[in-house]
Amino acid sequence: MLPAALLIAALAAAGCGGAETQDEVGPTGGGTIEGPDIEGTDGEASDDAVAESGDDADDSTPPAGTGEDSPVSEWPAANTTTFVHENTITEPVISPKSVVANGHGLVIANNMMYQNTITLYDAEAQELHQELSDRISPGDFGIEGYPESVVGAPVEAVWTEDGQYAYVSQYRLEDMGAGAYDDCRNGDAVAPSAVYRYSVAEQDWDQFIEVGRVPKFVELTPDGSRLLVSNWCDHDLSVVDTATGEELMRVPVNSQPRGIAAMPDNRTVYVTAMYANELYQVDLETGEQEVIYDQARFPRHLVLSPDAQTLYVTFSQSDLLVAFDTETNEVIRSTATGREPRSMDISTDGTALYVVNYYEDTVSKFDAETFEEIERLPTGHLPIGVTYENTTGSVWVANYEGTLSIYNDHAQER
Repeated sequence: MLPAALLIAALAAAGCGGAETQDEVGPTGGGTIEGPDIEGTDGEASDDAVAESGDDADDSTPPAGTGEDSPVSEWPAANTTTFVHENTITEPVISPKSVVANGHGLVIANNMMYQNTITLYDAEAQELHQELSDRISPGDFGIEGYPESVVGAPVEAVWTEDGQYAYVSQYRLEDMGAGAYDDCRNGDAVAPSAVYRYSVAEQDWDQFIEVGRVPKFVELTPDGSRLLVSNWCDHDLSVVDTATGEELMRVPVNSQPRGIAAMPDNRTVYVTAMYANELYQVDLETGEQEVIYDQARFPRHLVLSPDAQTLYVTFSQSDLLVAFDTETNEVIRSTATGREPRSMDISTDGTALYVVNYYEDTVSKFDAETFEEIERLPTGHLPIGVTYENTTGSVWVANYEGTLSIYNDHAQER
């Protein structure tokens, strides 16, 4: 375990408690309202806006590498290389909150209520493959009690292991209940929302899954049997049976849950409660949970090492990256990051971590074992999402103001 004195020093060096934070500030930066946690502590800001898009799926065929048998290229160990900026995608009009590679040559960006779309890209060509509206008809999937069609607001996505389906959380369903905000100001008047499932084969939505209010992060258990959804304004975790699309249970945590990571046993899950400054371990069989850490501010994103022996956590208001031993749940190392670390991802080989620094307009690459910062490069404005694309050995960054930055991660040795 990292000695307490060393961790306190790291927190101090990172500016713990001194940075302002707005996890869900919109791409224009306006209309921010800090939100309280259960105890009344101020937290991150509003992420509400109104916009619609009528763009539907196009008729293009899937890009190469979207099937189960797609070859995965082998690259040098990621911690032995630097990375260089390669391309910036600016079209079509996007406001990407997150970007996630499917491991088979396809990348999805989720454009919230600002564009009401998801956009999908061919990773090799670095070109648009499809733009799809988030307007959906729940009745088409046997779900009753909704208007003929509803409009969502895509936040985060998780792909099935074969890369054929993406589950996409919808911040809110437009015109359903009171307005949804990150400070949850409208309480129970905010309507529950949903997760949509995207099919690569159909190039369309093929499932509508009811969850809680203002769902944020989504994760699958390694066996694919359960979908896990953090319900921001319900302060809980939805556990969904993927075979039926039905919610099995809710696990209560604390204020504004977000990041999720599922262990290989398909039973143990880690969840962050951002506003409460708490990291939870959850048992999916019993529904029991416990706080395992509460010593840094705003735990946001979670990533597991490939062997699941290490859990990495960004603490966005402490400007801190922390590693935990998953056998003991103890801190094993930490390091300062750039200003306001949001999302992160890990290389396929587990040797490097990529962290976006929201208020600094940069992305950092860390050695996962030593936490040495290998490089820090400029991004577009307000970098908020990041993904490692294994078929091309590249790193994609979602810049909330409206671009995707792409970096070659294997071109230069250190």
